[in-house]
Amino acid sequence: MTFDRPRIDRLLARAAAQLDGEWLVVGGSVAAIWFAATRTTEDVDMFGLAGSNAERLALMAIAEDEGLPIEAISTTAEYFVRRIANWRDELVVLLQGRATIYRPSATLFLLLKARRLSATDLEDCLALIAHCRTSGEWIEVDRVRAELAALPAPATALFERRAALATALLPTSSS
Repeated sequence: MTFDRPRIDRLLARAAAQLDGEWLVVGGSVAAIWFAATRTTEDVDMFGLAGSNAERLALMAIAEDEGLPIEAISTTAEYFVRRIANWRDELVVLLQGRATIYRPSATLFLLLKARRLSATDLEDCLALIAHCRTSGEWIEVDRVRAELAALPAPATALFERRAALATALLPTSSS
């Protein structure tokens, strides 16, 4: 199954209207609705901030009501988000309904992508950096670069993608 921006928007609007509490959407799905309108993804990475099984089940019910296979909704990103210091301070309200749905700040998005940094992750990061340069959204560049430098030595391809991300974070002549 492929999620494009309209399908993600519908799912998130329904979630905001029907769920309770606070939720975070990350990954390719948030890229599609935030800064890369043509981006598609195979799943929606979203989880409840309370971290409860009841939240997960409620989200799966919404997916099922939308006619989606429940495996198209992934809550595993929660593990990676919670490993980032002060992640809760890096949330931006995306939708407000019965529930509040957040997206990550640009800094948190980059920190989440930096460890794995697949080729698609790098494309997302570069698109976000370009978006931030035109929109004025702030990136805590020193924090992201420090995280990149602190990561374990990767395989060659990953090393090259991390170097490309670090280079993209350097100031441009117009910034």
